[in-house]
Amino acid sequence: MEHPTSRMSRHMWLMVLCCLIPLAALAAILVFKVPVSQTLSFGLILLCPLSHVLMMAFMGGGHGHASQPGSSAAPEGGESISSTGRPAIR
Repeated sequence: MEHPTSRMSRHMWLMVLCCLIPLAALAAILVFKVPVSQTLSFGLILLCPLSHVLMMAFMGGGHGHASQPGSSAAPEGGESISSTGRPAIR
């Protein structure tokens, strides 16, 4: 099981990264005189792959819980259990 402080630390780094990216773009525009249209185009191009990577990292955390000792994917009799603990309706 993941320790809560490591999850909080990972979240903190993600927040720092998300704050630094716009600041780096603003610095590139103001300091290095990069055209705004070029910066926005590059940001939009990166938005899709970065969002997929982040989605896979955070949404994929739920996989593998059924393989832990003492848990099973389906109870005896083949019924599925919903997240509320009740048998799932098919």
